[in-house]
Amino acid sequence: MPPLRLAAGAERLAGPFAAREAALDLLKWLAFASMLLDHLRLVWPARIWLYVPGRLAFPFFCLIVAVNLARPRAGPPRRAALARYLGWLLLFALLSEWPYRLLVGSPDSFNVLPTLALGLLLANAARPCPPAERLLGVAALGLALALHERLMFGACGALLPAAFLLALQRPRWGWLPPAGLTVMANYWPALYIDARLGQPFALAVILACFLAAPLGLLLLRLAPGLPVPPLRRWAYAFYPGHFLLLHGLREWLQRGG
Repeated sequence: MPPLRLAAGAERLAGPFAAREAALDLLKWLAFASMLLDHLRLVWPARIWLYVPGRLAFPFFCLIVAVNLARPRAGPPRRAALARYLGWLLLFALLSEWPYRLLVGSPDSFNVLPTLALGLLLANAARPCPPAERLLGVAALGLALALHERLMFGACGALLPAAFLLALQRPRWGWLPPAGLTVMANYWPALYIDARLGQPFALAVILACFLAAPLGLLLLRLAPGLPVPPLRRWAYAFYPGHFLLLHGLREWLQRGG
């Protein structure tokens, strides 16, 4: 089996989105939809089952980071593109922290964007790059380990984009490291106790974590067959924006709206 490529023919789809990789855009939409489903639990706590599809969001976002690093670059030079990508992640990490805490309450971790920013630097260092970028990746790894308890999905989450980058180049079993890292990044002792007792919800969560990586990689192989609207930079604003909207919805419901 050859190394994974983006869905063949996706760039030739008719319509205004023909220049975009439709499979990658579909993956982005699914990542946002999964994230939204997951966070709806904070508005309707009784809908705990939404936690299961919500486990797809983070690995899908990590796969998107890996694909963006792996694709041939026709625009700005690689270093400039990397700096811009990192800048957007860090900017919205800062802008999202207050809305995130507004919805979640008193979380144990930062919002997810610092994890993705460190993951970007680690994944970049996992491919051929100048010594300065390699050193930056080593620093990112040290920071991820130091902040493990404060990072959403921990150090394993920060390593996930690099694992996906390698999976894009590996035949056959390349999905296994990101699948294992996804399970580790979602480790929750109480959940594993419930899983050993055979509770369906806990088993479904662990299975969703394990299958997220191969599912995401499979989606990149399949052309959707339809034009998929691209998600451009406005999508960064969706992250803090959806926290504010869900917080407002919860407040309205609690007041009897």
